[in-house]
Amino acid sequence: MTHNASFSAAEDKTMPAVCYALYLLAYATGITAIIGLVIAYSQRSTAGPVNASHYTFMIRTFWIGLLLMVATGVLFGVGAILSIILIGFPIMGVAWLLGAAACIWYGVRCIVGLVYLSRGEAYPRPYAVLA
Repeated sequence: MTHNASFSAAEDKTMPAVCYALYLLAYATGITAIIGLVIAYSQRSTAGPVNASHYTFMIRTFWIGLLLMVATGVLFGVGAILSIILIGFPIMGVAWLLGAAACIWYGVRCIVGLVYLSRGEAYPRPYAVLA
């Protein structure tokens, strides 16, 4: 009988699930994702391979999401300034669409990560930008 090294029944899924929940709760509070990020950074070095892939995925989700939100804010600010000459209104519309797309992207990544975690599987591509 061979030993399957990818079997993850011994890994506890509680902390990654808490991190995903904190990330999703950030839709309402805005700040809980930072708590989830701190937990992910602190737990990643001691986690097994399955949970470590989820922590890496969550860390990248936070930083890419923050970058998208900063880009949205800058674009909206430029559009607000340029709205004096009316060209800013379409720019603010594009910023709104980018922000909406970033919110959907963030939620999809969290839900897909939770699905893999509930199955007890490692996230297959933790360094991917898309879900």
